Amino acid sequence: MKKALKYILLSVLFLTGMSSCIKEDTNMDPNNPQEVPSNILMSGAEKWIMDNVYDVWFSGRQCLLYAQYWAQRNYTEEDRYQIRESTNNGYFNYLYMGIANLLKVEYLNTDPEFAPGNSAYGLNANQIAAAKILKIWLMQIITDTWGSVPYSEVGKLESDEIYYAKYDDQKELYNTLLAELDEAIGMIDESEPAFTSGDVIYGGDASKWKKFGNSLKCRLAIHISKVDASWKTKIAEAVASGVFESNDDAAAYTYSASGSDYCKFYEGFYEDGRNDFTITKPFVQLLAGEADEMNGKSHPWAGTKDPRHALFASGSAKGMPYGAPTANSQVLRTGTPNWYSGHPAHLNQNFKVPLMTYAELLFILSEYNGFSDDEFQAGIDASLEYWADAYGSSISQEDADAYKNAVGSATEEKVAVQKYIDLWLNGTEAWTEIRRTGYPEQVLRPGEKTAELNGNAITFEPLSDVKNDIIARVKYPTNESTLNGANWKEAVAKLDDGTNNYYTKMFWDVRKSTYDHPANK
Repeated sequence: MKKALKYILLSVLFLTGMSSCIKEDTNMDPNNPQEVPSNILMSGAEKWIMDNVYDVWFSGRQCLLYAQYWAQRNYTEEDRYQIRESTNNGYFNYLYMGIANLLKVEYLNTDPEFAPGNSAYGLNANQIAAAKILKIWLMQIITDTWGSVPYSEVGKLESDEIYYAKYDDQKELYNTLLAELDEAIGMIDESEPAFTSGDVIYGGDASKWKKFGNSLKCRLAIHISKVDASWKTKIAEAVASGVFESNDDAAAYTYSASGSDYCKFYEGFYEDGRNDFTITKPFVQLLAGEADEMNGKSHPWAGTKDPRHALFASGSAKGMPYGAPTANSQVLRTGTPNWYSGHPAHLNQNFKVPLMTYAELLFILSEYNGFSDDEFQAGIDASLEYWADAYGSSISQEDADAYKNAVGSATEEKVAVQKYIDLWLNGTEAWTEIRRTGYPEQVLRPGEKTAELNGNAITFEPLSDVKNDIIARVKYPTNESTLNGANWKEAVAKLDDGTNNYYTKMFWDVRKSTYDHPANK
């Protein structure tokens, strides 16, 4: 019987070039099913996910702006939280399509009909585990962007029973993701490959996938540290099972230097012929060791220039004022880094985008150990080394030691700020950490001054209601209100004021004000 799947999440045929979850059984021979091998599907899923997370739309015009790493040089509406509904609809769909393909990898290695054949591409259990770990990494981004979202019923949308997936409460969703991570980690046989080919992230190395799974567990656990006392137990379990041990273990996706398989940051500038972004003034000031005197903000290690300043800011002393009106952008961008002509390494065709760094893990462990200095100092070292290598440069140990001496011993603020610096280009996670910790305080808040022009102060004034704070979430897409209406209405009813807004906080965000720094449980 021909049935059309009405729910949008998984309804677009072969957009990834790999799979489809449309409820459709016409023109198919049930005795000769057409299936893409699991290694090819994993390769396509990885690229699809990286292309749609690390690009100039989801990252460039959303998360990197929310984290205030990047600013737009021409049209600043998205900097001020005026979100294009077409973009919001598109990326909600695209990210879930990544979930769909990873679920398909799991299915091909589980179903008795297909698992034996796909064992040629890696141990079935290891393939399932790797797909689950990447799926959880992606689901964390999805839920920390929109809040409570569909998950538990998404994999059932091909069945006869489910046509509209319910929205899982975010707190329960986190519990599910952590439990599923434990399941994935426990499945891994390190003596066998995860994939014999097709895995760009780790080249099929099952041991590295296990370390990534445990390190990701630490990330999810630190997210709930303000609301759930079990976070320390979860990190202890992950460490005992085996986490990242060096920069060689970091989860990253390296694009190709030839052909059209290039990094989407590169594409957004040089293939699309646009020059839309540059680094922000708040981030340049933070790297340069400068206080924000305009807003009366100090600097945790004032007067000390970060060695990463030359990499991220191209050595520029000036960044783009964040959140200024479009009418002022042409004047205010004067003297800021022109990435189109300067071509920094993060715009290279073959840039290696990080899913999670070793330094991030070390900063998590520092916080776990009461903001310990050993992990803090090691985290700075790891970050300096990682980013220098990513930019084809080097930082001498002498310069690294001088910088660390100037930064000084670990404190809650210093750990949070160093973690924020390391999360450069990983705007989704940096935005999460700002909301969780209230740091860095150098991030501009609504109503604060961003520039002076002709003797007049220009302030950061959002174009959407965010209740005098940075944006807390992205609204649910309008497509959901029509294609999954009943579940969408139920989810919206649970938001603040019963409206689909930008200011309802995530369950793990318990700040009472924009500069509040809640204690861990």
